[in-house]
Amino acid sequence: MSGLSIDEQVALLMQGTDYGDDDLRAAMQEELRQRLVEAAREGRPLRVYCGYDPTSTDLHLGHTITMRKLRQFQDLGHEVTFLIGTYTALVGDPSDKNKARPILTEEQVAENARTYAEQAFRVLDRQKTKIRYNGEWLSKLTLVDLIRLGQNFTVQQFLARENFAKRLEAGEPIFLHETFYALMQGYDAVALQTDVQVGGRDQLFNIIVAGRKLQEVMGQKPLVGIICGILPGTDGVQRMSKSTGNVIPINTNAEDMYGKVMSIPDFAMGKYFRLVTRWTPAEIEHIERELADGKLHPRDAKMKLAREIVSVFYSEAEAQQAEEAFVRLFQQKDLPETMPEYVLRAGETVLDVLLETGLVSSKSEGRRLIAQHGVRLDGETLDKGDVPFPHPGVLQAGKRKFVRVRQG
Repeated sequence: MSGLSIDEQVALLMQGTDYGDDDLRAAMQEELRQRLVEAAREGRPLRVYCGYDPTSTDLHLGHTITMRKLRQFQDLGHEVTFLIGTYTALVGDPSDKNKARPILTEEQVAENARTYAEQAFRVLDRQKTKIRYNGEWLSKLTLVDLIRLGQNFTVQQFLARENFAKRLEAGEPIFLHETFYALMQGYDAVALQTDVQVGGRDQLFNIIVAGRKLQEVMGQKPLVGIICGILPGTDGVQRMSKSTGNVIPINTNAEDMYGKVMSIPDFAMGKYFRLVTRWTPAEIEHIERELADGKLHPRDAKMKLAREIVSVFYSEAEAQQAEEAFVRLFQQKDLPETMPEYVLRAGETVLDVLLETGLVSSKSEGRRLIAQHGVRLDGETLDKGDVPFPHPGVLQAGKRKFVRVRQG
């Protein structure tokens, strides 16, 4: 990968980013290009980092988006630091929350931190990764130091943040300690003298505003912020989150991970291509072009995606075994030898077919079953009922009801 041109490196590193503003994205892209050119001319790697607060031990695929971006920098020969926020975790990041996070004890943070690095090494190159803890420098800041950091920001800047503005409008409390978080994270960038900081869309303020400002105040060149998009969960819509139950866990097994990737809706595949695979922009463009031309069936594209994701966290052999197990379960063994047949009529929706075949007794039951991810076609979960029936195949409702749908 180190043989890529500067243009190809920029395209790869900006893949899957989401700034919510085209001008900001263009500015960061140009600054990244300049840094890459300077680094190549000076013969030195860029200093790149991302911070992770150990608020839980259960990581899922959504947590690894920024790790994948760090790995891209590693593969291009740059210096990567995996920063564990032992001190920021004590405050709690308010960026993606509509209320204050619970305060963790130092013991809880230490226990959670022990599992983070090992899970990260399933994506990152262990030999090329620096592990740091921000308690190393944040614990040494005095009250006067914190006041001086705060002098660089206005209360209005914090209140203008979307999550704070919503809480203020709703009459929800905003605690003073929550404003410290951005200062602490910004100081991390100063302490690491970083060239590039990677983070999720919810970290935009902390990285682009706080980090760049504090570096400038401290006489450093402001960092380039690589802001990654948010991965939707298995429902394809909501952000992957344990609270919504739409997660693909990291500490699972190859077969379970493969099956969960296969359950995502077709329309979400593009985001997964860009956020959690090792594919280049050119490779993704080729796959999507074949999908658009009808040369590649969505099911086959999704199987390719599932193989790729599973092989990142396990191995090529385990990914292949997981695929074979999936095929056996959903295309062979799980199907009864004989089943009723139904001839598809023009214009019928998924709910129409469910009702006409007797798989459900009413459309409302069908909608509930679809919402519970209990309807599959050739092993793939169907997430919408009021849409044209996708294609002929074996329709399954629940665990034991099957109908073979044929083209009319």
